[in-house]
Amino acid sequence: MADPQKQMQALSEEYQTLQTELDGLVDARQKLESQQQENKSVQTEFTSLDDDANIFKLIGPVLLKQDKSEALMAVNGRLEFIEKEIKRIEGQIKENEEKTDKKRSDMIQFQSQIQQQAAAASASA
Repeated sequence: MADPQKQMQALSEEYQTLQTELDGLVDARQKLESQQQENKSVQTEFTSLDDDANIFKLIGPVLLKQDKSEALMAVNGRLEFIEKEIKRIEGQIKENEEKTDKKRSDMIQFQSQIQQQAAAASASA
C-alpha cells in the first residue's frame, strides 16, 4: 500500500506546484492591469493638454522636458506592450488551468482505483 501512497503524494505535489504557478501568473496579470490603468490615466491627461503644454519625464533624479507627441507615443507604446503581455499571461493562465484540471481528475481517478482495490481486497478476505 506504500506504493499507491507515494503515487498519490507525487500527484498531490504536482498539483500544488501547478497551483503555485497559477498564483504567480494571476499576480503578474494583476500588476500588468494596474500598470495599464495608470498608463490609460496618463494618456487621458495628455489628450486633455494643449499642444504647447510643458511635459516633463523623470529620468533618474532629473526631470527632462519632453514634446507632447513624443510623450504620447511613449505612453501608447507602453499600453500596446502591456496589452500584449496581458494576453500572453492570460494564455499561460488558461494552459495552467487546463493542466491543473487534468491533474485533479487524475488524482480523483487514482483515488477511486485505490478504493476499488481496497474494496475488492476486503471482499475477497
